[in-house]
Amino acid sequence: MTAGMYIVYFLIILILPIYAQMKVKSTYKKFSQVQSSKHMTGAQVARQILDTHGLSDVRVVPTQGVLSDHYNPATKTVALSEKNYYEASIAGVAVAAHEVGHAIQHKEAYTFLNLRSKLAPVANITSNASWIFVMIGIFASSSGFLLLGIGLLLAGVLFQVVTLPVEFDASKRAMNEVITLGIISNNEERAAKKVLNAAAMTYVAAAAVAVLELARLILIYTGMRSDD
Repeated sequence: MTAGMYIVYFLIILILPIYAQMKVKSTYKKFSQVQSSKHMTGAQVARQILDTHGLSDVRVVPTQGVLSDHYNPATKTVALSEKNYYEASIAGVAVAAHEVGHAIQHKEAYTFLNLRSKLAPVANITSNASWIFVMIGIFASSSGFLLLGIGLLLAGVLFQVVTLPVEFDASKRAMNEVITLGIISNNEERAAKKVLNAAAMTYVAAAAVAVLELARLILIYTGMRSDD
């Protein structure tokens, strides 16, 4: 990589994630202060959509933190941050519906969700271990160690890439549900989409950084091999 390419690379991996986080936080803050016309809390929204899909066995619970909302397939639990759980805002409606989208994916055995679930434990182990071999390979100029590090890192990169269709699909399901069930009015659809799109940017940024880092290491490996 040339000096110019390195500058562009570092600007992307540094600025993109920061911008994505700032965007989601500012968008969420804005629309968490806008009350939904139906005055339904996030907990009520989640419960209605779940019951509509016959998911009465999935619990909806509050959890501490901001933007800590998630769906746990192991316990069949939709956990909503306290503000989203108890308050009736556009942001809360969008986030709650998105997390329920994951529960519906789980019920339907959505392919990419299943793949991500299988990759998760592998990625957690190999992603951390990979950098040990990458650093040894770079500092010792050992293409073998570097290749091993790249191989271990691949699971983490695949996890980030597979996460994209999972999150985009959950947001699509969320919008379909809140519109079909009349949970939001027509003039609230744009706001709900802004919340979901801002959240999606964080996943896009994470995937982009992971792919770029993998590409950089592959270029370093290729350079080492050509020097052998």
